[in-house]
Amino acid sequence: MLDLPPALEPLAFLLGSWRGEGEGEYPGVEQFRYTEELSFEHVGDPFLLVTESSWTPDGEPLHFERGTLRPLGDGRVDLALAHPIGVAEVAEGTVKGTTVTLRSTAVVHTAAGAPVTEIERRYRMEGDDLTYELEMAMEGVARTFHVRATLPRV
Repeated sequence: MLDLPPALEPLAFLLGSWRGEGEGEYPGVEQFRYTEELSFEHVGDPFLLVTESSWTPDGEPLHFERGTLRPLGDGRVDLALAHPIGVAEVAEGTVKGTTVTLRSTAVVHTAAGAPVTEIERRYRMEGDDLTYELEMAMEGVARTFHVRATLPRV
């Protein structure tokens, strides 16, 4: 096991894999339930590798994200994620205790990508579970709730 750099200590509570159930909605989309697995992995450098995968209740792939979460010092963090819907997200935020709050500073999409314009997300320990909430804006739709999940450690 790799030694955790001191810079990563504020994010140590995230390390490992988390899997559970979530729910979502969005204007123009019916409410839905899903299964999510989220992992934060230390790979030797002062950042965490972030891997998110989700599936419909009957096991069909739903959404995936890959990227990094990096501590910047003084309770600040940044996040860079790629989404398979033709979207790349860069966000900045804070870690306070066992809560990480991030808001996008840039969201870009390919010509055929989803027209996402803003994302805000929060990871928070609640007891032994990691909770995850995400709000999203798209062209013509103001930022609003999209998904939330409660994820026990695997």
